[in-house]
Amino acid sequence: MSMIEIQHVSKWYGDFRVLTDCSAQIEKGEVVVICGPSGSGKSTLIKTINALEPFQQGNIIVDGNSLNNNSTELAQFRSRVGMVFQHFELFPHMTVLDNLTIAQIKVLKRSRETAQKKALQYLERIGLLIHKDKFPAQLSGGQQQRVAIARGLCMDPVCMLFDEPTSALDPEMVGEVLEVMTQLAKEGMTMMCVTHEMGFAKRVADRVIFMDHGKILEDCSTQEFFEHSENRHERTRYFLEKISIAN
Repeated sequence: MSMIEIQHVSKWYGDFRVLTDCSAQIEKGEVVVICGPSGSGKSTLIKTINALEPFQQGNIIVDGNSLNNNSTELAQFRSRVGMVFQHFELFPHMTVLDNLTIAQIKVLKRSRETAQKKALQYLERIGLLIHKDKFPAQLSGGQQQRVAIARGLCMDPVCMLFDEPTSALDPEMVGEVLEVMTQLAKEGMTMMCVTHEMGFAKRVADRVIFMDHGKILEDCSTQEFFEHSENRHERTRYFLEKISIAN
């Protein structure tokens, strides 16, 4: 069984169709990068996997749990699917430690002691233990994003989703966030990542999904995507040409 199954998913905003018959399977331990031009539906697709965006057709199954099953409890479902956003989404009025413990206590029903122990382990792992009592505004953007990743990991997720995790960061902070993500990939975490960081995709991803106008045009190995452009869709070749010019 795949860790994530996207089955013929379509979504509309009113009369505008933002996703069209999207299907993909992500195996346990796989790292998949979703790329494409702005407005192609990448972020919408990844948010449907975490039930943050409803869809009108198709189905999504994560670790055997179907979003089309009315008995699926969304809060519990989301607790098993870690999500890291572009703008961190940390609680500004809470310390770093409290940001990492609140969902553990409220959703997973862990004791405060157990939740704090887990939080401190991950803060040490990402090199931010000394900042545990600071508030998000006292941290750099890169540090805040690493805290957001640690928050997701504290929930013991079966997979992690990243929605353009570096796009709001200054260039010098991008590397420290990608390093944490690279380490997660090496440890076997199932990951889907919407990103424009093609260097990260080449280095870390097992597969690349390319989208345009709400459709999945490519779903292939990273090597096939970057090294065999002659086999790619015309729109994909144009995208890759622009990427190579930019680099």
